[in-house]
Amino acid sequence: MVAKGAGGSGRWGLLLAPGAGAGSDQAGLLAIDRAAAGAGFVVKRMEFPYRRAGRRGPDRPDVLVSTVIGEAASLAASGGVRPERVFAGGRSMGGRMCSMAVASGMPAAGLVLVSYPLHPPGRPERLRTEHFSRLRLPCLFVSGTRDAFATPRELEQCVSAVPGPVTLHFVEGADHSLRRREEEVADVVTRWLVAQAVARSGGAKHRGEEKA
Repeated sequence: MVAKGAGGSGRWGLLLAPGAGAGSDQAGLLAIDRAAAGAGFVVKRMEFPYRRAGRRGPDRPDVLVSTVIGEAASLAASGGVRPERVFAGGRSMGGRMCSMAVASGMPAAGLVLVSYPLHPPGRPERLRTEHFSRLRLPCLFVSGTRDAFATPRELEQCVSAVPGPVTLHFVEGADHSLRRREEEVADVVTRWLVAQAVARSGGAKHRGEEKA
């Protein structure tokens, strides 16, 4: 799989943001980094300010979103990637903040949302989907079938609000952590990224929702 320079149209990037309880060295992000970099993507694993400062509690959403926007711009500038050719996403809160950044106007090629925290565990009425209607770009959701933050049925229902093409992939038997399934997830993510890059480079239209 080769995405770098596909179709002679330039490089592609991937920004990865960690979940609330982890940093950029989280095992799942490392696995995606290795796989995507091996496929030719310029990859950057970012850190949020509270982690750099040694704090446990996340910053305010506006700070987190602003950080994502700055890190995406930094990846584009340092990696020689056009901003609209940078995919953004990550695990749980990190992916959610990337989606909010895109909804606020940040350019991106697509979103990679691993273990998207649709709602707090046990609180399905507190949905975190108010910005979904502004996601007019390809989105990949990878989630465990035993994820307490989002059941498969809940995700299937909620992603219908996303105007862009959506791909859902459920990891059978996995919970929110997707522990010991890191390589499997990385393979799913990288295959999707390469397919998106090749389709975009070749001028092909993206397909609609696909459930795996």
